[in-house]
Parts: sequence; C-alpha cells; structure tokens
Amino acid sequence: MKKPVFTTVTLDKIVSGGQALGTMADGRKLFAWGGLPGETVAVQLTKKKSSYAEGIVTEVEKASSERIQPKDPESYLSTSPWQIMTFQAEQHYKAALIEEAFELHDIVLPQPIEVYSDGNEYGYRNKIEFSFWFDTGTEKLSLAFFRRGTHGKIPVAGTSLAAATINKAAQHVTAVLNKHHIIGRALKTLLIRCDQEGNVAWQLYVKDEDFPIGLLEECRTPSTANAEIIYSDPRSPASVITKRLAALNQTVLSDTLLGVPFSYATEGFFQINLPVYTQALKDMQEWTPDNTPVLDLYSGVGSIGLTIGGNNVTLIEVNEHAAREMHRNIAALGREAEAKAVIAASEQALEYLTPGATIIVDPPRAGLHEDVTNKLLETAPERIIYLSCNPVTQARDVARLAEKYGIRHHRGYNFFPRTPHIEHLVILERKNN
Repeated sequence: MKKPVFTTVTLDKIVSGGQALGTMADGRKLFAWGGLPGETVAVQLTKKKSSYAEGIVTEVEKASSERIQPKDPESYLSTSPWQIMTFQAEQHYKAALIEEAFELHDIVLPQPIEVYSDGNEYGYRNKIEFSFWFDTGTEKLSLAFFRRGTHGKIPVAGTSLAAATINKAAQHVTAVLNKHHIIGRALKTLLIRCDQEGNVAWQLYVKDEDFPIGLLEECRTPSTANAEIIYSDPRSPASVITKRLAALNQTVLSDTLLGVPFSYATEGFFQINLPVYTQALKDMQEWTPDNTPVLDLYSGVGSIGLTIGGNNVTLIEVNEHAAREMHRNIAALGREAEAKAVIAASEQALEYLTPGATIIVDPPRAGLHEDVTNKLLETAPERIIYLSCNPVTQARDVARLAEKYGIRHHRGYNFFPRTPHIEHLVILERKNN
C-alpha cells in the first residue's frame, strides 16, 4: 500500500467543478475538496499529474469565516461537499460561477445574476441510491456511500439531503436484510424515491438470481407504493435491470407539475427537486408564446413540453426508458392529437426544427450537439429557451449562437443545495426582432 502524500496550501477560489483551487510549493495547481477560499489547509493528494494535483482537505489550519459544521460530517464529501459553507456563501459562489462561465466567452449577461432557491437546504431530494457496507465483525449491513476519490465506502444511517420518508424506508429495508442475515457481497444498491405525498418506491439490486425473495413482504410499510427485488448481472458494477425477481404492489409514483400529472417508474428519470423545478417551469412558461408550435429537444419524460408546450408540441428524446414514460404520460393525459413524441437523438431529428417554432432545449452536461447549433443558426427560429445543468457548456453554445441571437433574460436555480451543481436558464431571441 502506497504511503499517503500530504501538502499544505492556501486556497484562492472556487472553480466550476466545485473544488477550491490553490497553488502548491512546486507551482502546480491543486484542486481540493473540503476547503474554502482564503483557508490554509492540509490536503491528502488523491491524484498527481505533471501540471496539477487533486486532493481532500484533512485539516484546516486557518478557517474561512464562511465555514460551518456539515450536517453529515462523515459522508458530506461523498454527497454534498458544499455543506461546509453558509448557504449565503453557496448562493454567492453559484452566481459567480455562472458569471465566470459566460465571461470566458466574452459574454456579459444583461441582468444581475440571481440564483433562485426556495430556501430548503436539506431534505429536498426525492431520489437516492444507497450502496451497502458489511461489517465483518458484527456481520451486519449498513447503508453506505462511496468515499470520494476512492473505491472505499462509508457506512451511513441516511442522508440529510433526502426526504425523511426515504431515510426511514431505507433503514427499514436494511433492518429486514439484517434479520435474514444477508451479506454485503450479495447486494449492489438500494434505489429509493418518493413522491410529494410521501409515498415510497424502491428497488433492491442483488447479485444472485436465487436471492431469497420471501423477505420482500416484511419490507412493506404503509407508505410503500411499490418495491422490487432486481437481479443485476454481477459482471457489471452498475445497477441495471437484468431480471425482475419479485414485486410488492404495482403502483407507480406520480407527481403534478403546473397542474399536469406525471407518472414515472422507480428506475425512470424525474426531477430531484420539484419545488425549484416548478419555479423554473413557470419562468420558462412566461417566454413560451401561445400561438406558435413548440419543439422540445432533449425532452426526457416530457415534463417541460407537456406542461408549458401548449397544444402543438413535438418532443424529441433518445433514451428509450424516458421515451417510454413520455409516451405513457401523453396517453394518460389524452393528448395524442396535440403532443408528438419522437424517439431519436436531437441531432438526428433536425427536420423538426423549423423557423416558426419556439425551441426548448434542456441538454445533458455536454451541451448542444454541434449539428443542433448549426441547424438553429440555419433556420433561425424567433426564440430559444435554453435550460442548462452546466453553465460552462451553455455559455459556449450561446457564444456560437451569438451570430444571430441575443440574451433577453436569464436566471439561475439552486436545484441541488449543498452541492456545486447549478442550473441556468437563458432566453435567446433572434437579433432582428
């Protein structure tokens, strides 16, 4: 086993990845988790390259006035590394990172940068995936998260980010597994989520097709809407469905966004922080004309297009699981005549991108495919509504579109408090309007 390497450094700033940046004595840049600007810290190095290094703060020699005690002291680095700063500081840094992303492309945002939050710093997540820790001394299972920067695990009782009903259900499942003396190497993960009414659905991913499914009934609680035991091929580290072994209830979860009900599978995609997402939908709705067709690219399960897209919306999604749920929601809403779902990558469905449509895009972190950007410039629709989970690639895309588009409005959203993740909305309008 290699001996750990430590260094002491003064940290200068927060960078877009979420770490604090400093310069080591040899001139290399150091990206450190667990530190804040202005702090002098001891850092254990986890990665060493010729021009930079990465690490984790192990001791704070000089603390920032923005530092606070994390609610999850053992596991916060794994789930929410910004628990160490005041919420006011978090809001400030997120706004600064948005501004910095656009300044890199010489774009000055036209209004002061606001990052919307509903004020809930904890308990906002409606979905969590736990791993498991098995103590060979006590022969007991615990919930766990992976330790940042390593393959090791940290046993936990839950997480302060999750709704209370998720932690309670996860602890109950773990207690049943311990009652039946299930060992850690038989399990992969526990995926658990809840709706806004507190109903819970979960899937236990196991490595053995002969797993004792009889214990499933003991996992039932009054809040259990659905529960499954899933065999997941142990040759893959990912928790993917190879075979559904058993199910308890068959009710899918559902939530309502702007008066539109959505159902979703336990393993399916749905937004994590619904109150903040609802505000983002309201803001986008203000910029969605009633009298134009809407094209919703990267549409997921259709939660944007089916809420604000009106009665002539085309939804493009490549992920088959998300598209399946989108089709199901369209049918449940009785909107087959006004909402068209297309299963394709957005860059392979460019024929739907027309000059007369309002365009909504909510791409993955990589941003818009270059072919999509080129088609937008070619067809030049009047308005583009661009919601992004990565302001860095969003700013790049806006710079590419600046030939024909200007920024009419923008707003940030704190979908994931106590983490570095940022959502940012930009409304682009054709310059000759």
